[in-house]
Amino acid sequence: MKRIKKERKKKIMEKIRKAGSEKYETSWDEKGVPKSKKKSEIKKGRTSRARGARFELKVRAELEAQGWIMDKWTNNVDLDEGKIVKAKRKYNPFKKMLIVGTGFPDFISFKKKGKKGHEVIGVEVKINGILSKIEKEKCAWYLNKGIFSKILIAKAVKEGRKINVEYVDFRERYVKLFKK
Repeated sequence: MKRIKKERKKKIMEKIRKAGSEKYETSWDEKGVPKSKKKSEIKKGRTSRARGARFELKVRAELEAQGWIMDKWTNNVDLDEGKIVKAKRKYNPFKKMLIVGTGFPDFISFKKKGKKGHEVIGVEVKINGILSKIEKEKCAWYLNKGIFSKILIAKAVKEGRKINVEYVDFRERYVKLFKK
């Protein structure tokens, strides 16, 4: 049998000790490596996903009340190839189903503009209102190609106990990234 270094043995024993603990939950990845996660962190992730989904519904209802026709955007941008591709669906192993809705931005919205035209915008819903570097690049790509006339970032603003929605125009917030 192969000899194990002391540090490696300590790490293995620590993982085994954590696995038996009530504060941790152990799962194994595809390679068979055990991963220990704090149960409090698992619960935090679950609640934040639910909170984001509720906020997304609130944004959709508010824009529909303003006269926008809303739909879930199921495409994404492949920045390497420079084209729109169909978004990959996520598989939920616990519910044994595919989850739709992984496109960027979250929504596409239409509104009649004049007699012949329509205004088409993209809406990305973020509770904190901050986009990642890749998301900023994708927004700039959509605007430069003329796919959306503008992209709104829906952000949660807390006023007392009530959470209101604030819309930030991507062009105004990230002027440097956008080419005219």
